[in-house]
Amino acid sequence: MPIMKIRGGDLDLVEYEFTSFSPGEHIRPCGLQKDYPLAPVAGTVVVRAPARIHLTVLDMNRFSPDHPGGGGIGFAIGVYCTAEVTCTASGIEIDYSREPILRHFVEAFRQVVGYEGGFKISARDHMYEHVGLGSTSTILIAVANALNTAVGSPLTSDQLRLLLGSNFVEETDAGNVAFGFETGVGPAASTHGGMAVMGDELTLVYRHAFAEGKRVYIAIPTSDVSSAGEKEFDLLMNKARTLDYRDRELKSYLILMDLIPALERGDLEKIGDVIWEIEFRGSKRAEVEHHGFEIYRYMAALRDAGLEFVGMSSVGPSIAVITGRPEEEVAAILAKAGLRVAIATKVDNEGLKIRVEERA
Repeated sequence: MPIMKIRGGDLDLVEYEFTSFSPGEHIRPCGLQKDYPLAPVAGTVVVRAPARIHLTVLDMNRFSPDHPGGGGIGFAIGVYCTAEVTCTASGIEIDYSREPILRHFVEAFRQVVGYEGGFKISARDHMYEHVGLGSTSTILIAVANALNTAVGSPLTSDQLRLLLGSNFVEETDAGNVAFGFETGVGPAASTHGGMAVMGDELTLVYRHAFAEGKRVYIAIPTSDVSSAGEKEFDLLMNKARTLDYRDRELKSYLILMDLIPALERGDLEKIGDVIWEIEFRGSKRAEVEHHGFEIYRYMAALRDAGLEFVGMSSVGPSIAVITGRPEEEVAAILAKAGLRVAIATKVDNEGLKIRVEERA
């Protein structure tokens, strides 16, 4: 695995060696391991979890691939991943294209709750990978809730998020896994719906319904720049850290003093103004500029056309627009800017849904 350099300033240069390992190794139980009274259900647990738009991290200096956190804000959207889990006598059978990341969390969950039986798992994601819509975190929180329900719900939703965030991994080309970046925004938004505000150490600070009665339009500009693997590490651990040293206090102030009150009164225009300000601050600026200034040109054109809310998700390049205007009008505005509507949906304010299908 490569050794990546992290620079936080002129005299702050350290090396980080990516270490890959087999799924199931280096489990972090988070102090949750104990003797739980398990009660496996007779049937298949089906979970549908909404994807998320990740608007910003609060401070990139507070997280790394082996230290989840950093805080942030994001909201759930009506684009879904599903997971189905059935308890079996033994073994782990996984039907999913990215099998190693699921296997690793399954082993973490089994170790923590003390489940000695097997699982049959089938997962389907939303098929928008590495464009900023959180396919990995969404499928993992869906599987986590399905596993938990299948054995009698020994863990709370907060405990599941903690266990998942602390054991969040990405797969390697060789079929192993390595710890990845995780703020906890995605699992929190997917679990509860609406807008989630996260503090450090995966702490859910605030959650509120968001943009009710409005529509979400997502454009996915073409980009030749990778937002995964080594490219993501370089972006998040270098320029983004330096910029957050400067702007983390301002971003936190904007969220506490302006964003949350606007969410309370349902003021989409004010929320959009706050997000637009954050697009130019700290690590969010690094994420946008990672794709070149063309993303700023796109978003500025949409704002100039009067669309209330415009923001790039995560490390991009997906751009989310929220408005009360009809789709035809929004499509015309996007077309004029050189974009098109890739996804038309709404904010999911309810969060993931769980049901049990009885065996025939």
